[in-house]
Amino acid sequence: MISASQLRAARALLGIDQRTLAGMAGVSLPTIQRMEASRDEHVRGVVATLARVAAALDEAGVELIGNDQPGQGRGRGVRLKAPQ
Repeated sequence: MISASQLRAARALLGIDQRTLAGMAGVSLPTIQRMEASRDEHVRGVVATLARVAAALDEAGVELIGNDQPGQGRGRGVRLKAPQ
């Protein structure tokens, strides 16, 4: 679903800290800290919590790019969505 590096990159694109993301997603600061410290390919956690974080990033204008999504490169990433 999402990797720790994607999570950090998404925050950087938005210019927000971990506490702000936690508030946006309605999760605790330690939850975001654990997610970003994850060493696995995918962040480990409760699926509902991961979905809340992904939804908060989506609502803030960040698109999470999966391994097999079309693009110029390969692998996971993040990008800002086009303004609506």
